[in-house]
Amino acid sequence: MNLNPDQVSGYVTKFIDVLVDYSPKLISAFIILFVGIYAIRLINRIITKVMVQRNLDPTLTKFLSDILIWALRILLFVTFISKLGIETSSFVAILGAMGLAVGLSLQGSLSNFAGGMLIIVFKPFKVGDTIEAQGVIATVLEIQIFVTKMLTGNNQTVFVPNGALSNGTIINYSMQGERRADLTFAISYDSDIKKTKDILLNVLNTNPKVLKKPAPEVFVKNLTASSVEFAVRPWAKNANYGAVFSDTLENCKTALDEAGISVQPYTLQK
Repeated sequence: MNLNPDQVSGYVTKFIDVLVDYSPKLISAFIILFVGIYAIRLINRIITKVMVQRNLDPTLTKFLSDILIWALRILLFVTFISKLGIETSSFVAILGAMGLAVGLSLQGSLSNFAGGMLIIVFKPFKVGDTIEAQGVIATVLEIQIFVTKMLTGNNQTVFVPNGALSNGTIINYSMQGERRADLTFAISYDSDIKKTKDILLNVLNTNPKVLKKPAPEVFVKNLTASSVEFAVRPWAKNANYGAVFSDTLENCKTALDEAGISVQPYTLQK
């Protein structure tokens, strides 16, 4: 194709005219884009600072901050393309259809998302709590949008879907700050009940990790065909629970042996 100088000059003139006519929209659109990006960062910092000052849960703070950022980014993008002169109604319709398709294909993930929202809002547990749920006893490391990350006592990392977690039974061992160990010791009928009770109470009262309030308890729990069962119930701080549990087992058994009291097979309760 051969172009004469007049045609080339005409194309260049048209291009310059279009560029001149369109440049105000282009410049204003990019100004809006850059100013919007900076404004989103500034708003995010301000909102995050306010939530931190109000002592909101760190997980809730991050979650709300992420939602706010993405909502503002979508609004900025729509404003940007609208300023360029691109029709946004079709774009919004396409975006809505894509959202519906993704929602239908990710129903399980949406259930987990809703579960995460419920956990964050109603706070049945928080990061650092030891809980029992979905057949797992572990310490909560992180509450994510779709799953909760936990660490078991034998150092295994467990990810539990928030949907199942929020709809199931949750036992929070850390919420009250104190925990009672429930143990059962069984002695023979030939043993002195009062002496046994005094020995068991002395073991609990001499353990510095056993709380004085609530006071530890020792009482006859049951009379079986072959033994007298004593309930031994010391209270401890959550951090000392494991030590108090094991110390009570060892020290009570040792003290009863030294007193010549025969310990029968017993039922150990959690």
